[in-house]
Amino acid sequence: MWGLFLCCLVALATSQSVHYELGLNPKKIYEYKYVGAVNFGLGISNLAESATRISCKISIVGASEKTFILQVSDFAFEDFNGIQGRNTFNASSKLTQRIASQLSKPFVFDYDSGHVSNIRTSVEISDTIVNIVRGILGLFQVTVKTTQIIYDLEEVGIHGNCQSHYATEVNPATKDMTITQVVDVNNCREKAAIYRGMATAVLDEEAKARGESIVSTVRCVYTVKPTADGGLITWARGLEQQHFSPFNVKGGNFKMEAKNELVLLSVNETAKAATFGSMQSRGDLVFKFVNAEANVPIMMQNLDDPATKAAELIKHLAEVNRYQIDSATSEDTIKLYQLLRVMPYEGLEVLWKQFAGNEEQRRWFLDVIVEVSDARILKFFETRFQAGDLSANEALQTLVVAFNHLQAIPDLVEMAKMFLNMPFSKSNVYLWNTVVLSYGSLVYKHCAYYTPCPVAVVQPLLDMAVESLRNGNQTNMVLALKALGNAGHPGSIKTIMRFLPGVAATPVDLPPRVLSAAVQSMRLIAARDPHSVQDIAMSLFLQKNLPTEIRMLAFMILFDCKPSMAVVSIVTVHLQEEKDLHVVSFAYSYLKSLSRSSTPNNHVLSTACNVAVKILAPRFGRFSYHYSKAMHMDWFNDDFLIGTATEVFMLRSATSIFPTEIMMKGKLYFIGRILELMELGIRADGLSALFGDHIPGFKGDLSFSDFQAILNVLQNWEILPDDKPVLTAYSRASGQEWFFADLSKETIKNIIKDASHSAEKGSSLWAAIEKLQRGVSWHWTKTFLILEVRYFQATILGFPLEISKYYKSISGITVNATVAVNPPMTDRLGQLLTSEISLETDGFIGFTKDLWVSYGINTELFQCGSEFKAKAPLAIPWKFSAKINVAEKKFALDFAPCKKEFDLVSVSSNVYAVTRNIGEPDLAKMTPIIPNYFDSNDEVVPTGPTVVTPESDQLPTRNTWQRRDKMCAESNIYGTGLCVEYKLRREYYHEEYPLYYFLGYTHMAFKVGPAQANNAVDKIHFEVNAGPSSLPVSGIQLLETLRGLSKGATQQEGLSSDSALSIRSHHSHHDNLMEVMEGRNSTPEAVFNVNAFAISGNNKPEGYNAVFYNTPEATIRKTQLIVSQVGEDTNWKMCIDTTVTPHVEAKANIRWGAECQSYQMSIISATAHMPGARTTIKAKIHWTRIPENVSEVCTRFKKYIPGVALLLQFYQKHEKNAKQEISASVVESSADSIDVKIKFPEYTVYRQAIPFPLPPVSRSFNIDNTTIDNFGQA
Repeated sequence: MWGLFLCCLVALATSQSVHYELGLNPKKIYEYKYVGAVNFGLGISNLAESATRISCKISIVGASEKTFILQVSDFAFEDFNGIQGRNTFNASSKLTQRIASQLSKPFVFDYDSGHVSNIRTSVEISDTIVNIVRGILGLFQVTVKTTQIIYDLEEVGIHGNCQSHYATEVNPATKDMTITQVVDVNNCREKAAIYRGMATAVLDEEAKARGESIVSTVRCVYTVKPTADGGLITWARGLEQQHFSPFNVKGGNFKMEAKNELVLLSVNETAKAATFGSMQSRGDLVFKFVNAEANVPIMMQNLDDPATKAAELIKHLAEVNRYQIDSATSEDTIKLYQLLRVMPYEGLEVLWKQFAGNEEQRRWFLDVIVEVSDARILKFFETRFQAGDLSANEALQTLVVAFNHLQAIPDLVEMAKMFLNMPFSKSNVYLWNTVVLSYGSLVYKHCAYYTPCPVAVVQPLLDMAVESLRNGNQTNMVLALKALGNAGHPGSIKTIMRFLPGVAATPVDLPPRVLSAAVQSMRLIAARDPHSVQDIAMSLFLQKNLPTEIRMLAFMILFDCKPSMAVVSIVTVHLQEEKDLHVVSFAYSYLKSLSRSSTPNNHVLSTACNVAVKILAPRFGRFSYHYSKAMHMDWFNDDFLIGTATEVFMLRSATSIFPTEIMMKGKLYFIGRILELMELGIRADGLSALFGDHIPGFKGDLSFSDFQAILNVLQNWEILPDDKPVLTAYSRASGQEWFFADLSKETIKNIIKDASHSAEKGSSLWAAIEKLQRGVSWHWTKTFLILEVRYFQATILGFPLEISKYYKSISGITVNATVAVNPPMTDRLGQLLTSEISLETDGFIGFTKDLWVSYGINTELFQCGSEFKAKAPLAIPWKFSAKINVAEKKFALDFAPCKKEFDLVSVSSNVYAVTRNIGEPDLAKMTPIIPNYFDSNDEVVPTGPTVVTPESDQLPTRNTWQRRDKMCAESNIYGTGLCVEYKLRREYYHEEYPLYYFLGYTHMAFKVGPAQANNAVDKIHFEVNAGPSSLPVSGIQLLETLRGLSKGATQQEGLSSDSALSIRSHHSHHDNLMEVMEGRNSTPEAVFNVNAFAISGNNKPEGYNAVFYNTPEATIRKTQLIVSQVGEDTNWKMCIDTTVTPHVEAKANIRWGAECQSYQMSIISATAHMPGARTTIKAKIHWTRIPENVSEVCTRFKKYIPGVALLLQFYQKHEKNAKQEISASVVESSADSIDVKIKFPEYTVYRQAIPFPLPPVSRSFNIDNTTIDNFGQA
């Protein structure tokens, strides 16, 4: 009995001493082997990849019951760059030593029940090294529950505070527990991830529902052995996989695979507890991001002594770009940005003192220092503003960029307020505008990252708005409201309401200019507080006593709030009762264009608008473009997750024929974000008042008399009020207004005064001409980081994963010019009109744009990943002399023929597997992901990293496609040619569509170069003579020839007799032409002639002569153009005669070849609008004989027509149409859409209801009635 009881006690004791809850014994030392590796590529064989691998041994020893020390030994760092199976990992001894020197020091952490916390190290250990240790310790972080097999919980890990899903299984034989942990990194309360440069790109949840650009999974598997001390991890393996695409990941993607493994080597007793010295707490397991601004992912350099290196680089860039843009060094500006970002403030001051006295280097320094995006840049500008050693123009250009690239953290926003109170900021009106608007933009970015956004950040702008309203200062009102519009702070709504009639607590009576600024100041708040903005906008829209323009602006803001079906229905009901034609026309056109929207964010709204349009169309569907209009056009592609949208708004009023406001803006949709592109707007308060509701003598046919009528009105500009701007223009980028300016009556007066015929010495234009006579040499460059978008997240290895896009530009222009005036001016500017002006000039204009998309690991120690790289330079050099004689209406231009081939514009790109490390920064490797099987010299990568061509021991696969071609058009007369060349290399994988479009080498270029000339060309002479002259003898002979040709014209060249527009035949056209030439009614007059000759020493000039003739007619416009080749033994000519009957038809007959007899074709177009019928335009091209090379080009292009038609959503129908003829018809299908049909000889393409702004039906520009009382049914 006692024996049985003893056995039970022993069994019970044994079962209680063995458990799975993780723990470490502080009296033991644990040794593990650790390996971690990360790989980047496409996951396809024979394509290049990059990888990084670290390995080491770790020992863990106890310091107390729950405190342990981790020490690392035998550390090794290796990287891989190439093709799996052919290349191997390479060790980096220098980087290994650098990292090992820090890892060898003790790392202290607390460990309790499988949870790691309170990591401590000595002060000198860098955050990057601590993150690597976090990756190691992350394999010890696991929650064990023995009462559940499957369980979920939220826990802290290296990715943040995320949801984890567990499954456990116990091996019955060994009693080991296998634990599988899946971390949902997309479901984190506090995720270790950072966005940079995305504040102005609004999230688009609807687009994200259609596809993702990033998909991540994290899984860890543990083997836990039960011991008396607790569960002991004997083996652990983590696997993180991520799929990334610049588009939709379903259409092909780059792959990241990170793996780390921990294997228990031994467990031994230790004699005593370990000790450690002074330590600094580094936080818990959550990944900590290092100085992200300084670690640029697309290059790596030694950052020691940054001030000296930056100075040398600025000098070098200023020198090599002094005359033209050096595209080979354009990427060095990124190096310069990085050097400035790691430089202490004192270094910036040293550089300023060094470069302030050199105009070229000073400009470069100010252009690049704006990328120092922290407190140093604000302190730098504070010093400059206080010292006043910047010009207003310099301060304006640099401050607007600096504020928009500044980190929008609370301390910096508070620090930036000081510029609103500095006297220098107010020393120039444009600088003051820039300071206020830029501060508003900074507030917007701050609120994008901090929610809820404190009102304190926008308070200075609120105070400015209230003060301006109290003082009645309209200029300050507009500025403050525009800045509040940039800020987009919901807390500013109450202040904005004080400017709006009908919603303000106290009545206000403000001019439309201020009301317009107040309404538009809610445009960005609409996304943050749509309900409040919607209520205000609806209230304004329904106030029929408000100016028409303000009601239309309110309608725009209302639909920025994405109203529901119910709200759109309410708007529709009110529109049915609306009396103002401009409001109805604007609202209906906007509703109709939105009803066609295909972008995800408008999916619900477009449905509501579609219903509204069907209700309103019977009554309002045929407004002309004399009324206010709104147009929205967009497209979106689910495969690319990319789309664009364009909106145009034209706001009119009953009191003026001239639009009161015109706005154009564009949006870009990409990977779940909406970015507003450039927006331009013009207000025409003064012009609207000047023109009134009609223009005397204006017919609307855009004839000379129409332009004369407009000029007659503009001559009365002096009657405009002094306190009202004639024009106001503004520009916004990324939704942020950065510029606006008023054109005042005083400005116009000064311009007219300086440019008038009677202007004397002392006028600005006179001074400019005198300066040109002395010779001018001017050079300007501008480097600009257009885009820096970065996304960081943690990986299980403790390496930071970064996805980034960089887009930068260097633009430049150089002008050297000298002017001579003969006879010279003596007392008034008008003498220029009777003098001959000679100009000698040379120069350059161009730019180089660089784009990078990087995906990989980025630390200050090493980089590994995939990188797309593109370069697009444009270069236009010139050197010529010109002569202008206004009195004689002559213009001549002389320039030298091209002596050396150069790229006019080119684009080159490729995708690389990249590895870099700071131990050997000059040995960075960039391997094209798509191998080059045929030519190893095609890579276009400038100096810097080594471009590795992977060994290719096999022929291209069937997926490989390579092509190169060069097409040239050369002139043996002028000795110059224009060439288009391209080289493409791709590998196609259907599962990687559409990503594979961009994977591979691309180079396309337009080149200008010398060609074999008939004679050595000294110069090319171009001349235009529009002065009075008799008809040239050659011209008379040509007209006689053309008359003979007309007599022989055949009936088949005319249009078919069944034309619905009763278009006259070509036969009658030729009869009319003969009548003209025979002088029955009038004689052709030479309007101007053009010569383009190649001058070769004493040889006779060669080239072309063109003479344009006009035959005056009362109702029919008839012209002839005769182009003749000039030279020995040539009789090539081209004869073009046209007849235009205004508003009815236009005809052209083209003949060319020997004496205009070899080839011919005709073009006829006609339009008709009859009562009760739809407006129709028809056109037809007919040819009888064309050159063989023209036919060959047409045949090559013909095969692309069906594809292009399909892309443009046209339908195709195979049918036999007239041979040697292409005809097209455009028929009005509604007030803002058309039907198009194009007939080719073998098929017809057509599309119906294409959105299109049709011209007004009526030619009358008098708007006598703008109410809808007598507006009948359509």
